[in-house]
Amino acid sequence: MKKRLYQNFAVEHFREYSSVYIFVIVLFLMGVIFGAVVVNSLSFSQKEDLFYYLSQFFGQLTGGKEASAKDLFMQSLLHNSKYIGLMWLLGVSIIGLPVILILLFIKGMVVGFTVGFLVNQMGWDGFLLSFVSVLPQNFIIIPIFIIMSVMTITFSLQMIKRQFMKKISSPFMPMLSRYFLVLVGAVIVLTCAAAIEAYISPALMKAVIGGIN
Repeated sequence: MKKRLYQNFAVEHFREYSSVYIFVIVLFLMGVIFGAVVVNSLSFSQKEDLFYYLSQFFGQLTGGKEASAKDLFMQSLLHNSKYIGLMWLLGVSIIGLPVILILLFIKGMVVGFTVGFLVNQMGWDGFLLSFVSVLPQNFIIIPIFIIMSVMTITFSLQMIKRQFMKKISSPFMPMLSRYFLVLVGAVIVLTCAAAIEAYISPALMKAVIGGIN
């Protein structure tokens, strides 16, 4: 019964905010494309410098000198939680809406640049490496960022209507409580993504790098 209730709520939510989801997804994809394009605008020396540092990292990874899985887990969880937390706070503030969109675009740009650089420098091997190092955790992280972006945008718009248009008469605290629960849920899911990034991705990367070498 509860499962069906949650499913109905999810369907209703996506139906109500479908236009916002489309806008957010398109903006994120624009960031990905922009990040990939930036790779091609780098000079040869810049690409060489970046690839040198990347090679150093690969050498440490295969030599067993990488950071511990626990440290990687905490770094990933803290980084993504801070990012999500900042978006959440911006949603509460009336003037934070443009910054939320910029943060989402930057997130897409980072993903696009990382994958684009690996493919640009290493060809098929780079694509395979990005597939095991970038994509596993981002299959979880990206949907969470998109959902969180939609929630923060809609909450921010509700705040604007409440302050300037007086169109929302519902109590503020219950609305804020639901909004806070969304943040808690996002952090819980990001914990799973951090575990993948810390415990699964490095092992997959070692296997791929070993095959390349």
